[in-house]
Amino acid sequence: MNTHITALSTLSPEQIDQLVALYQDEWWTRGRTRQDVAAMLDGSDYLFAYADQHDRLGAFARIITDGVYKAFIFDVIVRRDLRGSQLGARIMADITTHPKLAGVRHLELYCLPEMQDFYRRFGFGDAISGVSLMRRTHPG
Repeated sequence: MNTHITALSTLSPEQIDQLVALYQDEWWTRGRTRQDVAAMLDGSDYLFAYADQHDRLGAFARIITDGVYKAFIFDVIVRRDLRGSQLGARIMADITTHPKLAGVRHLELYCLPEMQDFYRRFGFGDAISGVSLMRRTHPG
């Protein structure tokens, strides 16, 4: 992995802009606005962000949790030029070993089928019987 990657606890205004740009490159986050992303960041309990030697955002994930029973991982994303650098593995290792998250009963995420093997390396499984992902979409 690139040794010039730095973990961040907050994002600068420029890095928020870079996150919005990263989101535009993916079908699952395309169309997110800066205003909404800033509000999303404020509403997230934990941020896992990583910058390269030029302070450009290289990877990001966020967590929403009650601190006891559930923690949900959202928006794991790695900048295209850093994919294959093990930065995604670093994010997941940092999340799963974080002192405030390690004791949460269920650490959850959802992913595309082609990403399941990656997440299995960190102890995630898809054997959740009797549960269906359901969604209600705001009409606006």
